[in-house]
Amino acid sequence: MRALALAALVLLTACGAEAAAQRPGRYTADAITMLESPDHGPQLCSFVAESYPPQCGGPDVVGWDWSKVRHESANGTKWGSYRVVGTWDGSRLTLTEPAGEPRTIVVREQRFASPCPAPEGGWRPADPAKATQEALQATQQRLESEPSVGGVWLDQSYLDAIPGYDGSKPEWAEKYANDPTKLVLNVKFTGDLTGREAWIRETWGGPLCVSQARRSEAELRRVQESLGEGYVHTSVDIMKEQVTAGVWVATEELRHRLDAEHGAGVVILEPVLKPVD
Repeated sequence: MRALALAALVLLTACGAEAAAQRPGRYTADAITMLESPDHGPQLCSFVAESYPPQCGGPDVVGWDWSKVRHESANGTKWGSYRVVGTWDGSRLTLTEPAGEPRTIVVREQRFASPCPAPEGGWRPADPAKATQEALQATQQRLESEPSVGGVWLDQSYLDAIPGYDGSKPEWAEKYANDPTKLVLNVKFTGDLTGREAWIRETWGGPLCVSQARRSEAELRRVQESLGEGYVHTSVDIMKEQVTAGVWVATEELRHRLDAEHGAGVVILEPVLKPVD
């Protein structure tokens, strides 16, 4: 009898462990828009159409109660921004705790720096006559047709030296930003870099940094297009030479499949819902 009791205890313990392992984990999203309209119940939104009332579509949310949260409403539509926590079954989020106020998210202005070290005396035009907006636009258009280009961007680090500069104010940006005599044109190429700088100098005389790329932007665009539908969003990051794919929940199975199809680390998953357990 003791042996049977012990066996039963082991079996129950094993079943309990298996059930715990299969129990879905909890996920959270902060400052995400929740919206319900006459066409659908409460849903998570990744992007919101700029209309009034706003419109969006996304996964259903189970257990939502508008009477428990502050929200806006118009023409039968209710919406607001919240922090949510719940379990995910692959298509729906089931709340496991009341929705909360979104936490403050500070978004800092992103500056794209140059990989080249600054020359002695700082960045200066090599040919001031070609350091103009017209020359910059002509050079950028020329680079668009070059298949080995891995990315083109402008380094405007010189703005950091301007006391009190605020890029969010149009008058500041109009006065100081995009100065072709001070910004650094950055171009990455795949393959041999020999002759690349001289080729660009045919049309551009401002500060210039030419660097090596592992993948061309055209290659990354092809990867992006091959992903097809089913993602929240996709984008190309020329700085990291990766494709970002937005998903509601990132799974190891999907990561392994994308690595197998496109190479390790080429496609990076960006989940809306992040695990909390």
